Amino acid sequence: MKKFIVPILVACSLPAFAVAQEGDSATLRKLADEVLTHSTAYENLRVLTKQIGGRLAGSPQMPKAEQWGVKALKAAGADTVYLQECMVPHWVRGAKEEARIISKRRDFIPPLNILALGNSVGSGPDGVTAEVLEVASFDELEAKKDQVKGKIVFYNHRFIPTNIKTFHSYGEAVMYRGQGASRAAKYGAVAVIVRSMSHGANNFPHTGAMRYDSAYPLIPAVAIGLEDADRLSLRIKDDTDAKVFLRTNCEMKKDTIGYNVIGELRGSKYPDQYITVGGHLDSWDVAEGAHDDGAGCVQSIEVLRSFKAQGIRPAHTLRVVLFANEENGTRGGTQYAAVAKARNEKHIFALESDAGGFTPRGFSTTVPAAMKAKIVSWKPLFEPYGINDFEEPGGGTDVGQLNAAIGTPMAELYPDSQRYFDIHHAANDVFEAVNKRELELGAFGMAGLIYLVDLNF
Repeated sequence: MKKFIVPILVACSLPAFAVAQEGDSATLRKLADEVLTHSTAYENLRVLTKQIGGRLAGSPQMPKAEQWGVKALKAAGADTVYLQECMVPHWVRGAKEEARIISKRRDFIPPLNILALGNSVGSGPDGVTAEVLEVASFDELEAKKDQVKGKIVFYNHRFIPTNIKTFHSYGEAVMYRGQGASRAAKYGAVAVIVRSMSHGANNFPHTGAMRYDSAYPLIPAVAIGLEDADRLSLRIKDDTDAKVFLRTNCEMKKDTIGYNVIGELRGSKYPDQYITVGGHLDSWDVAEGAHDDGAGCVQSIEVLRSFKAQGIRPAHTLRVVLFANEENGTRGGTQYAAVAKARNEKHIFALESDAGGFTPRGFSTTVPAAMKAKIVSWKPLFEPYGINDFEEPGGGTDVGQLNAAIGTPMAELYPDSQRYFDIHHAANDVFEAVNKRELELGAFGMAGLIYLVDLNF
């Protein structure tokens, strides 16, 4: 019997914190094994992307995706599944866009690869033909404002390549997509071309939402592929008489009804307190929306499924929310937050996945200092799974509405971002671009974090 005395004494002398982490580690291991062995996330994603495809708010695919969400949440074992109504914008791309360089030279110039930006007005059936003024920044636009009238402004702003966390490059560049049209229209521009929000080695144009300042004329706005952006830049420097013709056929129709799809796993101790986990169900029309954000939707559903499979009944009610209309309106997240505020609901925590289904690296958070310290203390529990970055501030766009409305602590899964902007809002965001193993590791990471938050707060 003596050979058992030392281990028993050592175990008894362990700090309570260490003992607790030992138990948490075992639970996380079981969750990881469950997800990596029995996950339905990849197959759910296959159905969403291949049978439904692109599902922009207001499109015929939107209600199909909502019904897919209801079915998937029921299959995962949710106690309750329901739809939360919200009005969503209905922007239609229309017939294929076109753009080309017009030159007096006789050389062949291939068409430019463009996509209209979401919410943009169309050019009209005759299109727009004008000289091009290239600028790299709003400061340069201001410096050249006297040259803008009657021209197409070309925002040729490059992603900063030295940022290892590529969302920093996106955050610095995206203002040209969002504000560029109105900033140029202020000085008389007739259209804008925006270098795609990407540093990918391809020529896919990347769409995305833009917005108008109603104080200025509404002009067409398009994104251009990176190879063609470079080609256009070189051409207008060398061929000063060159013009660009572009034609788009998009229009904004009347708002229509959409739905957040919500599934709940009722809490055992605090059923009227909520932990939200989710992704957005809509996607741009030009692709399948596999990484953005089919991945986040199926990962969130997998959190609930893995809890049920492992017999984990959370203390707080777990809500999986598949948000409507993140891409060009954020109406779903806004409605979810408004309802929570109106009902005076208590929301403990909200986690989102909207950064792709790539290998998980950590979580970005906007939480009180004490909660932040607690989350960082869990880092050793996640390190065996390659998840170790807990320092980045942030949180997803949809749960950000909840944070703004009622102060809910929020977080976002932070996958490796090196490949995300190769496919973001582009035609190559397809099911085949998602790795099953990486997708499942992200789902496990989310399940692990939700389990620990539920246990400790």
